[in-house]
Amino acid sequence: MMAELANNNSSKGKKERSSLRNRPMPKVDLTAMVDLAFLLITFFMLTTSLNTPNKLDVAMPDKTGPISTPILLSEDRTLNLLLGDNNELTYYRGSAESPKTNPQKVHYGKLGLGELLAKMKAEIKQASGGQDMIVLIKPSPASVTRNLVDALDAVQRAAVARFMITKISDLEKKML
Repeated sequence: MMAELANNNSSKGKKERSSLRNRPMPKVDLTAMVDLAFLLITFFMLTTSLNTPNKLDVAMPDKTGPISTPILLSEDRTLNLLLGDNNELTYYRGSAESPKTNPQKVHYGKLGLGELLAKMKAEIKQASGGQDMIVLIKPSPASVTRNLVDALDAVQRAAVARFMITKISDLEKKML
């Protein structure tokens, strides 16, 4: 039997008064309960889904194909994000040689970079006749990978369709 209650009462033929102290404790066989517990643990381990890693799909250029001519970007639609050291983020619109706005600093997060992207997206759409914004993310050698990931996340949350990670120029390093 798997689950039985074994009570070892030994009677010696005498009618003795049995007290509570002298009675042996009943023993319960819990083999079936343990088997059931392991079956349930195995079932739930096999049927639950583990956390899938969050990833961002970034289209990388093909290095095996022929080098094409550079694509000219409209300065009116371009927002440059310069990632500096000490978690600093500087932005400006236009090109580095003739920026449309003065370089300004903003902090990472929803209230800083998130608001900036939403505001600039609306401004550029209105000023360019409905065309979308182009964001250029330019990490400096002193910036950390976490800053690049935060900037990419903010661009994704703002639903910016066109963005690119590119090298920072010497003129832009001076802006930092």
